[in-house]
Amino acid sequence: MAKRRQLEVPSAEALKEIEEGFARETTPRSPRAPIADVVADAASRSDPLPQHLREENARDRADAEALRQARARGLVVVELPIHDITSDALSRDRVDLNEEDMAELRRSIAEHGVRLPIEVFEPTNPDAAGKFALISGFRRLAAVRELNALSGGERHTTIPAFVRAPDTLADAVVAMIEENEIRTGLSQYERGRAAAIAVHDGVFASVDDAVNALFSSASKAKRSKVRSFALVHEELGDMLRYGPRLTERQCLRIAGGLRAGHAEAMRQALESHTVDTPADEWLVLEPIIESAEGDGPDPKRGGRPRKVVERSAPVRLANRVTMEKVQTEDGYAIRLRGTHVNDELIEQVMDRIRFLLEEI
Repeated sequence: MAKRRQLEVPSAEALKEIEEGFARETTPRSPRAPIADVVADAASRSDPLPQHLREENARDRADAEALRQARARGLVVVELPIHDITSDALSRDRVDLNEEDMAELRRSIAEHGVRLPIEVFEPTNPDAAGKFALISGFRRLAAVRELNALSGGERHTTIPAFVRAPDTLADAVVAMIEENEIRTGLSQYERGRAAAIAVHDGVFASVDDAVNALFSSASKAKRSKVRSFALVHEELGDMLRYGPRLTERQCLRIAGGLRAGHAEAMRQALESHTVDTPADEWLVLEPIIESAEGDGPDPKRGGRPRKVVERSAPVRLANRVTMEKVQTEDGYAIRLRGTHVNDELIEQVMDRIRFLLEEI
């Protein structure tokens, strides 16, 4: 029978030596959970890029986020196909484009490109209003389109643009007005037209609201005049060929005639006459306006003005002279107007009238 070995309790020195040997042969435990060590080890093995490249990637991600935010705010210039942009989604405030100015703009764009991007927005009804609708830059877009047509559609196919996101359509109209007011002042008629069309399109409830919003920085007197200009467009906008060429005084006089109830007479006169120049158009309207205002006092006689009883519709002659009959309380008058009317012509007319009267 084998002799049993008796166990002995190790001394303190022996226990210490055992612990130190165990510590040398094992890895210290991490304070993290074991799964965290596994994940960290896998991540370090899956991204072999050095530290400086990982930092560069982080900066790129931050830049991409900043770009997305800037684009959302409409602060990034993008190249848009010109055929994706409609210029009539917002009714244009400027209707008179000076050909000399446009030719200069085309030359500048052909040589240097579009220096100032246009502004557009994405309408909620793209099927009807187009993919992008113009806010400002009507002349620049028109010039690029003309250059594109001249090149047979091969060049100038895009235009730089800011894609804005106006909170309301009213903001877009205000932006359009401000852009044209600052760059090239609108004519009196164009100011009124912009206000009237904004009301027609449902952007504003009334002309007063439109004028106050679109021309908020103007004086009270100027806003009052714009309301008169809006009335001219509301009543005669579809008939006037040279509305933007009207002076402030002419616009105000037309508005006065409209308020006096002569709108239908003005429309009939414009419809029955063919006009080739702004002066011709004014000659058609002026007699009716004077009828509304009443004849001025005779400077030789003084006193109150003679009352006009009746006027005939102006008759336009082949030589662009306009003739009308005016009946007053004390008789009749034949009024001649036009660029060819002068003293010599009047003398000839007087001689023929004298001859006719003597024959009667």
